[in-house]
Amino acid sequence: MAQVTGESLQTELDMFGIQCQEDAVLDKMVELCICSRIQADEMVLEWVAYSSTKNGVKLTTDALEQFDHEVLNKRSQSKKNFRKEEARNRTRDIHSLPDLIKAVEEEESLLDAYSTPGKGSQKRALTTPEHPRSKRGAALLSSPGLLLSPASFSPSATPSQKYSQRGAKGEVVVSFGAVQGTRWAGRQTPGAGVQLELLEGPEDSLCCSYKYMFQRLRDVRNVLTEKIEELGDGLRSHFNIEEFAPASLPAQDSITVVGQICCDSNGKLNAHSVLLEEGPEQGGQQVPLDLSELKEYSLFPGQVVALDGMNTTGKKLMASKLYEGVPLPFYSAEVKMEEDEEPVNVLVACGPYTPSDNLTFDPLLDLINVIVKDRPDVCLLLGPFVDSKHEQIEKAQVTETFEAIFSRCIESIVDGTKSVGCRLVFVPSQRDIHHHFIYPQPPFTLPNLSKDQAQRVTLVPDPCTLLLDGVTFGLTSTDILFHMGAEEISCGTGTDRFSRILKHMLTQRSYYPLYPPVDEVNMDYEKFQSFGQMPLTPDVLIVPSELRYFVKDVVGCVCVNPGRLTKGQVGGTYGRLLIQRSAASEGGSRLVPCLAAQVVKI
Repeated sequence: MAQVTGESLQTELDMFGIQCQEDAVLDKMVELCICSRIQADEMVLEWVAYSSTKNGVKLTTDALEQFDHEVLNKRSQSKKNFRKEEARNRTRDIHSLPDLIKAVEEEESLLDAYSTPGKGSQKRALTTPEHPRSKRGAALLSSPGLLLSPASFSPSATPSQKYSQRGAKGEVVVSFGAVQGTRWAGRQTPGAGVQLELLEGPEDSLCCSYKYMFQRLRDVRNVLTEKIEELGDGLRSHFNIEEFAPASLPAQDSITVVGQICCDSNGKLNAHSVLLEEGPEQGGQQVPLDLSELKEYSLFPGQVVALDGMNTTGKKLMASKLYEGVPLPFYSAEVKMEEDEEPVNVLVACGPYTPSDNLTFDPLLDLINVIVKDRPDVCLLLGPFVDSKHEQIEKAQVTETFEAIFSRCIESIVDGTKSVGCRLVFVPSQRDIHHHFIYPQPPFTLPNLSKDQAQRVTLVPDPCTLLLDGVTFGLTSTDILFHMGAEEISCGTGTDRFSRILKHMLTQRSYYPLYPPVDEVNMDYEKFQSFGQMPLTPDVLIVPSELRYFVKDVVGCVCVNPGRLTKGQVGGTYGRLLIQRSAASEGGSRLVPCLAAQVVKI
């Protein structure tokens, strides 16, 4: 705090045009500043406010006495009360619990000393136990799990009431495939013999962090142009189209054009605001589309489409036919399946792993119990693990670093499933507050894992394509269903919105085909071109979302939204799948490798 002098006060008073001729008045003001611990500018502002309420009272020593009594004394008292309340209400953590317990015990002892025994009461034996502990202290420290589990990071010692009182635990809410009589358990030795790796290998996958926050618009444009050209070539070869014509040039005959769907403004896309943006080969112009002659369509910003239509004036293209995209082929395993090969049991769960009203990791501990009980071969665990949208994290009410909370959380999962021996796959989320806020997102780094633990753990980026015993899994923790669902428009399709969005992902061959992305997705387009595209159509696509859970077969790909493990203050859901690679049937058609799937309440 800077020293207050008569000169500094005089300067502040002159700023407001307040006359002060007596040195005694300035000395009194300096004294009040020191006693009240306020600066010269604060003192003058308080005086100006006070004098205005007193009809412009003159600055004298008597007026300052009254000012001190009515304003400054009350100000000091309110500050003291605030400090007491803050000290009483400050959050307690695991390290301050022993001090709190000791204070409670001293308080109880003091009250016992002044209390009078009731009639008929018996004196307790005055024996001293080896470790004296009050009942309240025993309740707080009775469970070693409270100190060792991630639940110890919660500032509040009270678990979520709504979560603990949830109903329908373990209820199956969605089923797919032959679930009747299915045994939801892993192999005799879970994880043994399971081949788990990134499809494209570590050399061609995103394996470490990279520099971002700088990309030129020219580079973004090049990525989008290459996407239009690549998907356009696929449409041309599949539908036997000779060539694409420029959509912006006037033509009296029907032409076939290709381009990217975009909106004519910053608002939401609708049937009257659709533009077709051509690639450079066709002129690179934006042409308005008239969709009135199309019987059915499903469009979203960023979608690459081919259209038949007429543009007689050069100002608007009247679309008459829409060509749907073509998905990539599925993975074909080179290794033949053994006849006695057991199916692989896969558990899928997505964060957040804590209720929204506190940071107790009770849902995560319940999930670990499910893993120990069902003994799956592989667990796919998607973030967020330390959720940036959690109320206590937003208000900075945690007592450990975010990295420490995450590290202890992962150690609890690894140690808690050690007896099972299952393989663990961790997928980051952009809501993980301790991790890189960029898409595509590099994998987590866990330097503290031992060699034995690291053998069971696989760290992958978001998004990624996994190869699990000859079956391909597409994984992304980004809520693409929610983002595209808010932007997609459709007419006369006859299918549900989830199926349409999932089909768009497969036909656009991308884990995030929306352009421009929503504000919360920080996209690096050069990395997205390398690591955000689908190298093939996955056998199973995991797309967790805030929207309702489901399991769907979309053009031969089993798409699963397992939901989130917690929904606000209550419990959520997780998914489980039984997969087995299979040889082609006698007719040569492909068999779906997902034998059965379920979504279950935690």
